[in-house]
Amino acid sequence: MPNHAKRASLLSVLFMGLGQLYNRQVIKGLILMLIGAVGLTASIMYLFENIQGLITLGDTPRVQIREPGKATIAIEGDNSIYMLVNGLVSLIALLLYVILYVLNIRDSYVVGKRRMNGLKVNTFEQTMHYVLDRHFAYLILFVPFIVALFLNILPLIFNISLAFTNYARPVLPPGNLLDWVGFETFKNLVTLKTWSRTFYGVFTWTIIWAVLSTATTFIGGILVAVLINQREIKLKRVWRTLLIIPFAIPNLVSLLVFRNMLNTEFGPINQYLSYFGLGQLPWLTDPTMARITVIGVNMWLGIPLIMILVSGILTTIPRDMYESAEVDGATKWQLFRHLTMPMVMFSTAPILIMQFAGNINNFNVIFLLTDGNPIVTGYQYAGATDLLVTWLYKLTLTNQQYNFSAVIGIIIFVMVATLSIYNYRKTRSYREDDIIQ
Repeated sequence: MPNHAKRASLLSVLFMGLGQLYNRQVIKGLILMLIGAVGLTASIMYLFENIQGLITLGDTPRVQIREPGKATIAIEGDNSIYMLVNGLVSLIALLLYVILYVLNIRDSYVVGKRRMNGLKVNTFEQTMHYVLDRHFAYLILFVPFIVALFLNILPLIFNISLAFTNYARPVLPPGNLLDWVGFETFKNLVTLKTWSRTFYGVFTWTIIWAVLSTATTFIGGILVAVLINQREIKLKRVWRTLLIIPFAIPNLVSLLVFRNMLNTEFGPINQYLSYFGLGQLPWLTDPTMARITVIGVNMWLGIPLIMILVSGILTTIPRDMYESAEVDGATKWQLFRHLTMPMVMFSTAPILIMQFAGNINNFNVIFLLTDGNPIVTGYQYAGATDLLVTWLYKLTLTNQQYNFSAVIGIIIFVMVATLSIYNYRKTRSYREDDIIQ
């Protein structure tokens, strides 16, 4: 008896679709042969050339020739950035083509096995019904997957790739070609004094900022919600409405207002303080004072959100529990510590972790309020209140240090991704065993 599985798979290895034709699946085989021909043609004409450019990043730089009495003539050369992007796109496309090729071989082998077992081979119509019935979810997810691949994954890989090049002023395309430098940029960031001092300083402040901004808004929101929820407090709806206003106003507006109000020379807050002989406080010009100020402003913006969340949680706690504890002689502090906080933490712990991760990338508060300033002597393109994300912004758009900004981006990605994955793994949806089939 002929080994149909082996013959079909070998034919599919030779060229996509031949195994399906051997298995008498003509329409499927012709479609796969067309895809294989298009993929092979694209690989020969474009993909391999672009991948070669990804390896070399160009051989011929752009040259400008200026002759006496004539206009400057620019001779176009290779652009390393375009070659890097085209190479990555081609590499991903080639990878998808290889995956499809492997699936084609597997399909021909499986159908060949069916023939050897005496089973009937499905027609093209039966195959389509099978795919729509058994793999409909994959078909629906295919388009979002491709979009995410080229709009999310590709930029991420591009950013990571820049960290291993010398893409920084004065080496800028198209006038200059880039080179792969390996881990040199990573090494310079932690060993060169000018860069390492800035990196360790900004990194330390980023962690301090993330911890304090998360803790202050979280604790403040809980305290405000608990206070308003007390039975003795009248007009609860009015208090909640007043305290929710900072959350309703766009952050851009609030931060710009605070920036003007806290201006050292012309801000109204310092003008009022001068009436009481307190002088002009350096809200945004002294490094320590500026860091305290941004944390305080962030509390104004962040406490209302936590207050809303906690207020909703407090309404779900049975009043009978508090009344029973009060009968047993529990104080208000004991009620808060042993009843309120455990219930609140149980519901808000994932939100707390995600808020911490979000504060690491809290660009708006820092950039709109202080622009990362005040300046710190010895820092490289960074100020006292700069976070890693605002430093990355300055390195990229202002100072054209793209390789260093790419390294900073990788560090931020690792930090945020680690926290996000940890948070997701702790959620009930991840641990749930009763997954709907």
